[in-house]
Amino acid sequence: MDMLKVVMMGLPMTIVVTVLALMIGSVIALPIVAGLRSKNKLIWLLSRGLVDILRGVPPVVWLFILYYGITIGAVKLSALQAGIIGLGVVAAAYLAEIFRGAISSIPKGQWEASSALGFRQATVWTRIVGPQTARSVIPAYTTFAIGLLKDSSIASTIGVSEIVFMSNQYARQSGEGIMVFFVAAAVYIVLSVPLGLLSRRLDIKMRKAVAR
Repeated sequence: MDMLKVVMMGLPMTIVVTVLALMIGSVIALPIVAGLRSKNKLIWLLSRGLVDILRGVPPVVWLFILYYGITIGAVKLSALQAGIIGLGVVAAAYLAEIFRGAISSIPKGQWEASSALGFRQATVWTRIVGPQTARSVIPAYTTFAIGLLKDSSIASTIGVSEIVFMSNQYARQSGEGIMVFFVAAAVYIVLSVPLGLLSRRLDIKMRKAVAR
């Protein structure tokens, strides 16, 4: 019981890191997507280079760089800030590709028809492209969110007291070894399964809405 209690003490921090990193990633991904779709070669090249750099370096290295290497004036990032920002910027690169792929899946004919009918860009995005993109994005977005939930454990390497950090502390102090990590694994599964079910339910609901 003490083992579960210690693991659960790390749960709020795991959720905070995951949710905030996902929000940061989602927001930053939008201008990157615009850059990846830009016809300006320089903007496209900068956006492509940013995505490749962010994805090419392991997340744990970004966290170390932010935590040990970044100091803004007299302010140094805390472990939590470095964990959230580091995972957030890496998430932005992956989410940008997810969003770009979903937008690219819209048939070319729909863009041409919208243009021929004289729809404004805002109308095209909010009434035609946006809803279809959202439906396409949901499965991949949720899968990424589940992955990010598990990747939040990387923040334990710089001292963020999330689930894995608390489990490791308990294992060292109690000498009970691997059992606490089975408990931690069970907690991750309990968190992940509802997200997967919610994703499938939303996908089915949106498919039915589009089919009407």
